[in-house]
Amino acid sequence: MPERTADLPSRGGFYALLAVFTVVWLATLAGRSLISADEGRYATISLGMLQSGDWITPRLNGLLYFEKPALQYWGGALSLWLFGINEFAARLYSGIAGLATVFLVGHTAARLWGPRAGLHALLIAGATTWIVVNSHFLSLDAGLTATLTLVLCAVLLAERPGASEVEQRRWMVAAWVGMGLAVLSKGLVGILIPGAVLILHSLWRFEFSLWRRLRWWPGLALMLLVTVPWFALVSARNPDYAWFFFIHEHFQRYLTNVHHREGAWWYFVPYLLLGLLPWTSALPWLLRPRRADFAAGLLLVWSVFIFVFFSDSDSKLPSYILPIFPALALLLAREIDRASVRALRLHLLVPALLWAAALLALTQTERFVGPGVPRPAVEALARGIGSGAVLFLAGAALAWHLLGRQRRSTALAVVAAAHLGATLIVLESHDTYGQLKSGDAIARVLATRIDATTPVYSVRSYEQTLPFYLRRPIILVDYRDEFAFGEQHEPDRWIPTLDAFIARWQSEPHAAAYMTQPTFDELRRRGLPMQVVYQDPRRLVVVKP
Repeated sequence: MPERTADLPSRGGFYALLAVFTVVWLATLAGRSLISADEGRYATISLGMLQSGDWITPRLNGLLYFEKPALQYWGGALSLWLFGINEFAARLYSGIAGLATVFLVGHTAARLWGPRAGLHALLIAGATTWIVVNSHFLSLDAGLTATLTLVLCAVLLAERPGASEVEQRRWMVAAWVGMGLAVLSKGLVGILIPGAVLILHSLWRFEFSLWRRLRWWPGLALMLLVTVPWFALVSARNPDYAWFFFIHEHFQRYLTNVHHREGAWWYFVPYLLLGLLPWTSALPWLLRPRRADFAAGLLLVWSVFIFVFFSDSDSKLPSYILPIFPALALLLAREIDRASVRALRLHLLVPALLWAAALLALTQTERFVGPGVPRPAVEALARGIGSGAVLFLAGAALAWHLLGRQRRSTALAVVAAAHLGATLIVLESHDTYGQLKSGDAIARVLATRIDATTPVYSVRSYEQTLPFYLRRPIILVDYRDEFAFGEQHEPDRWIPTLDAFIARWQSEPHAAAYMTQPTFDELRRRGLPMQVVYQDPRRLVVVKP
């Protein structure tokens, strides 16, 4: 922890700042409705577990869903049980995972390089755009990143100069537990990434003594104890689970475009550059080979391998490279402390110019208004970007002044606070636009028109958040996508054709249905009795009159 040295807070001041940071970080989880697709998907699975009491077999909208393991679903279900069915509880697991990542980075840097580096690492990680954003949306990658960061930091702490034998043993065992939790978060990637990085790092340095210090016996046993029970139980209850999860979701997802998430080889470059803000311009500092420096070398290999591994995949999503950013934050913490004031001032210009460009771009907001993007959504987001830009530019000006007075750590804290605040303001302003991808407003309208016995259908389309906000599954009609496996194994839980839906609708005394405009037009041409009760530029909801 930071000691009282020049430009560092006292112990009490440090903990006070940490408490404020934690409150702000967690409080802002609640300010927006959940949006499709990931937030609705994982909130709905957790809610289903809580409501059914079945904590072994994951179900999405009532259908078998085996694409990911259960750790995050358990965390989400527990949070919903403790805090109620709301956005804060739904996002809490991701928020805590992000906090854990930031704290691990700060603690590790402090133990490796001293209190100043620890404080700097905490500030850098806590304000890095991609860590902040992904910790404030519900997805699997914040949880995976936290567990992989535990593995990375545990190995670094076990191998740090001066570590006692007891510390070395405990941290190595913690690394194995972290791998087990990573596997329970997202599958075999939790073993593949740390394993491949250690192999490449050893080959690069041509030094293999680490492999004798990995504590194979207690570590491997604990990793299996963490992972095997759930995989064994879910496989015993669902005989097709193992093939779908280990073959389809690992090899086919990585080697083919079966999920239609392909991208160019440079797909992740923009996400790396924008995601590292406001520290992006310091990235070249991190690319200097350091074979003799175990920690710096491991962090560099970790970052490069993850970036190349996912760039080579035929399945890409922006959040896949999130585990890079904690490693980059650790590398940056030491480099920033070594840099001159002049260099730091020059690097401060880059995020300042980008925020200024965003402010200037607000003069063109009219260009973004269109049939699918209404004016209120654009204006709300523009106000948020404008407010965020002003906040950061003010913080950058103050940091520039503080650097001139050699108050490096205070300047870094101001930049971090300004960028964190600006990013959170922009996220909050996204809610008006996010309503176009949320079932929150739909559920509020339906609450006055249906009861618990009224069937709700989703016809040829699906709004991922709607089951969460309705607090119950909806019946899919002629819609497959990620539900294909569950629909194949439980055909009585959905309606495969539009004709079958029409017959069902006509036989119901009262019903509601979610659909898009083309589907509505087709059903209206076929004479189906429907009354529109909700409509926005992207979808509509009808009830049976």
